[in-house]
Amino acid sequence: MPKKIRWGVLSTASIGLRKVIPAMQQGQYSTVVAIASRDLAKARQAAAAQGIPTVYGSYEELLADPNIDAIYNPLPNQLHVPWTIKSAEAGKHVLCEKPLSLTVAEAKSLLAVRARTGVKIGEAFMIRSAPQWLRLRELINQGRIGELRSVAGFFSYHNIDPANIRNQVESGGGALMDIGCYLIHASRYAFAQEPTRVVARIERDPRMHTDRLTSAILDFPAGQAIFTCSTQLVPYQRVQFLGTHGRIEIEIPFNAPIDRPTRLFVDDGSDLSGAGITTETFPICNQYTLQGDAFSKAVLENTEVPVPLEEAIKNMAVIDAILDSADSGKWAPVKSTPPSH
Repeated sequence: MPKKIRWGVLSTASIGLRKVIPAMQQGQYSTVVAIASRDLAKARQAAAAQGIPTVYGSYEELLADPNIDAIYNPLPNQLHVPWTIKSAEAGKHVLCEKPLSLTVAEAKSLLAVRARTGVKIGEAFMIRSAPQWLRLRELINQGRIGELRSVAGFFSYHNIDPANIRNQVESGGGALMDIGCYLIHASRYAFAQEPTRVVARIERDPRMHTDRLTSAILDFPAGQAIFTCSTQLVPYQRVQFLGTHGRIEIEIPFNAPIDRPTRLFVDDGSDLSGAGITTETFPICNQYTLQGDAFSKAVLENTEVPVPLEEAIKNMAVIDAILDSADSGKWAPVKSTPPSH
């Protein structure tokens, strides 16, 4: 058995309990050994359900535990950077839920923290470890669809509960931060470059003031990406990657099922009714297990994590530009970000 990274989890956030923790408990290189909540009863309940041996009634106590190597941070968005800093300063590696921060400036503040503490800090875009997404990169690199020129994405769900954290402005709620960040990340990943400018339109909920419908055009050197995301539409998700000679579509790109195979479609464009489509099927897996293992393996082998700080900062730079464009009604430049290393 390989050595496993021992994880501690900050909070009993829903994504952790429903998706990430059970998946990481199945990891080859990861095991969750502790969970903390300001409500000790909640932490005890979560620990019992998830098979976690150690429970803490404060985040500080968990960070002081010498038996924890890494922290998974699924706290509300406005707490991502403060608790990532505290975790790093406690000598723990950090996998932080997306979006890593609320602004580029806030995300950049972590560069100095990482340099000072020597820990690894990554953003939890689990798609980067998923086989269908890795295959997408291969197909594009092989020229299977010719030259990639356009990415078109849609991601929505329906949630109008004002008590839900995704609908609270002060918690960094709204469609762009919660799910638009995936569509931005997907287009940057596919083009393997950064957009230079964006134009966007945002409609805000009149009561909650979060963005409930956001659409954007991202202008890349190699082409364009368009997307719409919404917190108040029928649940739907799809991304298309269109090249000069073909098209790739990932079925259920973000919330990939864990109980059945995932599929990717490659269309040679020969027939509009779909006769030219080849289906590639990927065995049943859990992208959160793969994410935890990929990060843990990077710690064990001292290699780069799947989505390092530099990547997170570049994604935030696009989010910042979209907000700028929506405010001004004009194209907004994507401001320069640190180079990849």
